[in-house]
Amino acid sequence: MYYVSMKDHEIGRNLATEQYLMNNVEFDEPLVLFYYEEPCIIVGRNQNTLEEINADYVREHNITVTRRLSGGGAVYQDLGNLCFSFVVDSDSQEFGDFKTFTQPIIDVLHEMGATTANVSGRNDLLVDGKKFSGNAMYSRNGKTFSHGTLMLNVDLNVVPNALTVPTDKIASKGIKSVRSRVTNLRPFLAPEYQNITVPEFRDTLLTKLFHVDSLAEIKDKEYQVTPDQQKAIDKIYKDYYANWDWVYGKSPEFSVKRRQHFDMGTIDARLQVTDGHIQNIKFFGDFFGSGDVHDIETALTGLRYDHEAISEKLADIDLNRYFTGIPREDVIDLIAE
Repeated sequence: MYYVSMKDHEIGRNLATEQYLMNNVEFDEPLVLFYYEEPCIIVGRNQNTLEEINADYVREHNITVTRRLSGGGAVYQDLGNLCFSFVVDSDSQEFGDFKTFTQPIIDVLHEMGATTANVSGRNDLLVDGKKFSGNAMYSRNGKTFSHGTLMLNVDLNVVPNALTVPTDKIASKGIKSVRSRVTNLRPFLAPEYQNITVPEFRDTLLTKLFHVDSLAEIKDKEYQVTPDQQKAIDKIYKDYYANWDWVYGKSPEFSVKRRQHFDMGTIDARLQVTDGHIQNIKFFGDFFGSGDVHDIETALTGLRYDHEAISEKLADIDLNRYFTGIPREDVIDLIAE
């Protein structure tokens, strides 16, 4: 087995590296990758991104949002989470057989004191009945990767704020996440691991997976990305993981209902969004205005559905003519959270 310990802490760049190594490098043995990143949300390939995230909270807290190639549900990660990924030939593993990939991780966790850790259901890892890892799989051109999370010391207070969306706001046919009770691993580890950091956790997993005492013994098994390969990885990052159309525009068609009461009246906005762009928008309510609100509907039709694009489009329009007495930013926030 070969391994890669990624140095970058940006989720999109790490996913791009994973994608490149799977599709463009031939290994004569399985490959395992470890990486961890700044606060981010990764939605599954078939999900509606806006249906999974609390857009206001995400924007205010500078949380990166991206979409991965594999299916499954949305996950929140920060620097307290360690990701792992196994890349193998497709004919060596049955697609959907998560247990084969995750059992070596479980065995190491047992050695580290988390004796109640186990594989549960389709793709989750639990400890004392609580989820600490979700896993997803992707296969292409004779290769398969299975990647997952290991919540060592994640800020659990962020999770319900970043991933919660009121059910009456957005409706779509995207695959929805199933929320589970989650926990961090650190409290379940043996005393000598109670203060272990994520890099130390990664290195401990590596040494135990390879059955050695130190990483120096397996230095020849560490794969290093070349400068030319990095250029190709950077292009994948730009084309996919930092691309608004991939992250948001790939969402299934969905409808949005946004209603709010202000001192000067109630605005009820209804939107139909396809490929991440507003196809239809209508305003209802008892608000006042000297202008015809249809002007605003026409201006927004066909526009990319995100806060920045809508704010820019309406920058030169006097919204007070259409929604008298209601602050401009409140109107924009209502439309695009």
